Amino acid sequence: MNVRVYALLAGAALTLAALPALSQPKVPAAVTAAVADPGRPAADTARDAERKPAETLAFAGVKPGDKVEELFPGGGYFTRILSKTVGPKGQIFLVTPQALQARFGKGSDDLAAAVGNATVVWQPADNPATPEKVDVVWNTDNYHDYRTPFFGAVDMAKFNKAIFDSLKPGGVYVVLDYAGAAGTGATQAATLHRIEIATVKSEVEAAGFKLEKESPLLANKADDHTIKVFDVKPRGSADQFLLLFRKPK
Repeated sequence: MNVRVYALLAGAALTLAALPALSQPKVPAAVTAAVADPGRPAADTARDAERKPAETLAFAGVKPGDKVEELFPGGGYFTRILSKTVGPKGQIFLVTPQALQARFGKGSDDLAAAVGNATVVWQPADNPATPEKVDVVWNTDNYHDYRTPFFGAVDMAKFNKAIFDSLKPGGVYVVLDYAGAAGTGATQAATLHRIEIATVKSEVEAAGFKLEKESPLLANKADDHTIKVFDVKPRGSADQFLLLFRKPK
């Protein structure tokens, strides 16, 4: 073989071999410290191996001083990490549907008080607006929920437009959710708690966002997308997609 050709092929092989490592962004010090915070509940840290919070925040580019809109924070797993990452100069808006206030109101208020730099914002489910423009909108494992009767079967075009309007120009919208089988759209949202990735991409881009990148960080090829995500064994290993959309400047 020609020496020059061999060298080119060898160089290409080395480049390809390095791509997986390059695809995972370096975890910033602020994120590492937030995940390592000794004040995090044991129930949260026990799930770090499956949820990979440091890598997820690094993918999203969350940084000190950011203003973040977190949609339906639930028990606050990511809220606590986001709060420590953005720090005292940052702000978290916990935007939750008004229909859930009777059930989650006290828990959300307690969570906001505990982290110190968070504000609870109760809004109609189809209008997740914030009091001021934000740098990041954080939607983890909940996008599909807004399609369910429990959340009011939201008009997703209106929902994503409200998110678009809440972001600063150049801001990012992070969507992490459970993958549905190709062709299922959002039909399994209420039953299997899954949604097809193509549906999410189409709906979000229709609001004016540009898909900037996606990550296989939480993918699981062994999951065949036919059972409820809570029943996939081991627990927490259901196939998930991670997308980052950007609002054009």
